[in-house]
Amino acid sequence: MAGVLDSVNQRTQLVGQNRLELLLFRLRGQQLYGINVFKIKEVLQCPKLSSIPNSRTVVRGVSHIRGETIPVIDLSMAIGMPGIPAEQLATSFVIITEYNRKTQGFLVSSVDRIMNMNWEDILPPPKGAGKDVYLTAVTRIDDKLVEIIDVEKVLAEVSPLREDVTDELKARSSERAPGLRPVLVVDDSAVARRQIERCLTAIGMEVVTKNDGKQALEYLKGITQDGTKAGDHLSLIISDVEMPEMDGYTLVTRIKQDPALSDMYVMLHTSLSGVFNKAMVQKVGADDFMAKFSPDELAERVMEIIDQQ
Repeated sequence: MAGVLDSVNQRTQLVGQNRLELLLFRLRGQQLYGINVFKIKEVLQCPKLSSIPNSRTVVRGVSHIRGETIPVIDLSMAIGMPGIPAEQLATSFVIITEYNRKTQGFLVSSVDRIMNMNWEDILPPPKGAGKDVYLTAVTRIDDKLVEIIDVEKVLAEVSPLREDVTDELKARSSERAPGLRPVLVVDDSAVARRQIERCLTAIGMEVVTKNDGKQALEYLKGITQDGTKAGDHLSLIISDVEMPEMDGYTLVTRIKQDPALSDMYVMLHTSLSGVFNKAMVQKVGADDFMAKFSPDELAERVMEIIDQQ
């Protein structure tokens, strides 16, 4: 237990400082890619893989690791590149990650190093890259471009989540008073924004979306520049954690420090794993957090929050 607490303490030191640790890796060729260390449970040499009948081609097989049966996704194939050849599997690596309450491995050709970065140096993909691109952000390290893959988009295609709210919850929401203030949703993943917006509109909520913490903070300052408070305009804020330019933890810290914004109820809605989140949420002063993505859980929680206001 002491080891776990030490790890939590070490990692939460980055919280609220707009910093992250990025694991750099390669797929095919020399292009560098990055993934947030918070999402990683383990990195290991590619183990023996067992094939799964009728599985998608991008799932190269499953492996039994630490008592779990984990699907291994060829990340090259998942983003439209040729997969890692079978003869190179033994020298490849698997990054074991936890996203959206599930554990999966991503097959990569090599792992480079871990870099401590500032989120201000992590930028949105270039305009004109196209809406179907598998990037959520880019940065430069040692004058080399590093691409950060939109893993939520990859997983939504490999293993689609149920996105619809149940009819029972829709019926309950229809009994509530109309004219509720909108919900601000902040997430850099277009897939995640769409999932949350679909969920909230199903229960009758109007939704405003922003792509990162910086955009959200500018929006909040804009709607309160007439002397009103953010709570006069919005019911609550639902924010991702990992976002370019300003992460969710820093956004919460800035909101809670500003008298015009501090009345807002802020929920962090994240695919990061639980034990670290609880410590981080307490540190930055968020009101709540929920693991992605269960449409019914999110809809029910939003209805509870609004009914308490």
